[in-house]
Amino acid sequence: MTSEETVVSPTSAQLGAARKFVKAHGKPSRAVVENIGRAGARVVLVGADGALGDVVVPSVATGEALIEAVEDLDAASWDAETVNQTKIGAEHRRKMAGK
Repeated sequence: MTSEETVVSPTSAQLGAARKFVKAHGKPSRAVVENIGRAGARVVLVGADGALGDVVVPSVATGEALIEAVEDLDAASWDAETVNQTKIGAEHRRKMAGK
């Protein structure tokens, strides 16, 4: 097993952030794990209310462990149901545009 395959457990801060998101944005919330290279993985959170959030973790495996550890957070992919659940507001669009 290489170090890349080693599962690093999510930190209490990462777990807390995901739990806080679920509490604030409804149950069940969804999570999509995206590999972002050497930086690790981004767990994109989609609330039941359509809000977006994220938690950056050291690896895809850690992201998957985070999802498993948080009640009412379901693993998802960018399928039509997940995409249609998101509601991206004007403020978020400006932020994504770098304004």
